[in-house]
Amino acid sequence: MSVVDSVYRLLLHSAKEVVQVTRNGETVLRGHRQNNPAILEGNEGNGISIVVNRNGTIEKIGFDEEIRKEFGNCEFQTVVDCSGKCVIPGLVDAHTHAMWLGDRVHEFAMKLSGATYMDVHAAGGGIHFTVRHVQAATEAQLLKAFLDHAERMSEAGTTLVECKSGYGLTIDAEMKMLRAMTMAKRDERFPVDVSVTYCGAHAVPEGMTAAAATDVIVDVHLKEIGRQMACGSVDVESIDVFCEKGVFDVHQTRRILDAGMRTLDLHGNFHAEELTCLGSAEMGAALGVRAMSHLEEISDAGIEAMSASGAVAVMLPTTAFTLRLQPPPARRMIDAGVPLALGSDFNPNAHCFSMPMVMHLACVLLRLTMAEALVAATINAAASLGKASTHGSIEVGKRADFVIIDAPRWEHLIYQFGNFNHIISHVIKSGRIVRRKNDEQRPKHRS
Repeated sequence: MSVVDSVYRLLLHSAKEVVQVTRNGETVLRGHRQNNPAILEGNEGNGISIVVNRNGTIEKIGFDEEIRKEFGNCEFQTVVDCSGKCVIPGLVDAHTHAMWLGDRVHEFAMKLSGATYMDVHAAGGGIHFTVRHVQAATEAQLLKAFLDHAERMSEAGTTLVECKSGYGLTIDAEMKMLRAMTMAKRDERFPVDVSVTYCGAHAVPEGMTAAAATDVIVDVHLKEIGRQMACGSVDVESIDVFCEKGVFDVHQTRRILDAGMRTLDLHGNFHAEELTCLGSAEMGAALGVRAMSHLEEISDAGIEAMSASGAVAVMLPTTAFTLRLQPPPARRMIDAGVPLALGSDFNPNAHCFSMPMVMHLACVLLRLTMAEALVAATINAAASLGKASTHGSIEVGKRADFVIIDAPRWEHLIYQFGNFNHIISHVIKSGRIVRRKNDEQRPKHRS
């Protein structure tokens, strides 16, 4: 039966492969299932088509012949011929600090000379260097910086980004960041969808102890965020703490996370076990957080606790690579049933916009398969943000976010390290093309 006289936003047709990742509504994949994403293969002369409705969600997926019969009388605002190409879900970047001003290229030179992350931090650099620039910036300047970064992320295939505050530290600067992020989140023209995380406990403010900073966050910051959320000025989804020796300890981290989760209904999603094993993974699992990031130093007990709780482990291979850290035990976590996600950790300390490069590093450094890396950068990354019902896979009813790969196999996106600008043919967000290869006039955000 054909659909008559209807108008649809987008038709993709003749695809060689469509990597759905999931096809039965799964919201997370773990264990051996992380290595088996759902894939539709076209036949000779009968590829795969995807129909997107005017709301920007997926209406139908099927072979070309089937789609032609059902939608042959319909009008499509945009049609893309995917002959010889592969389609995957839009990539999801599960951990970024993408709103900042003031680069730290000088610190990279220090690290190459042997300085550790905490050496730079103790010398007044690192996070505090960026904090000074962010505190001095206007809201408009921060939004423009975020837009510039988001454009680069979109070019590399990312369609959903988690973005943290935490370069403000004072109540005024943190609220300034959260307002700017909320503006980006609510702007349909912004290059990527945005999930906002409050990370006021990213560092201890200069001249303050961690204990005093914890009191201020719980008694001042979170209450103000609650007021601003109630009046609609900010839209925050998650809460993060940098739990680390010399920053916030496990008790302080638990207090901050618990306050945000309990009083504001935020989801816990925090930095855990990066430089020191403190037992923060066990604490986060007991508290019921949604996700934990880094985890280079996680213990076997921490892995077991995360597996039992269902918390998503967000791997950040760019950070381990840049800081020359021991990579997190990703294979042990997968074997234990912990769902793995990936993030770029884009920030002045780990300057990487590209999720395809992150996936390549995950395969080389963390020993993930390419299939595991793709799952980690799509459905599991979406799960870490509570977005797996709308993002992260190609299924009917979900957001029409796609990356079209100009290659006969989707794995080329990971295999061709650093070549995403050539290998990506189109990036599509909500059924609208936001990037085309070799198109200097590609759609741009206009404020």
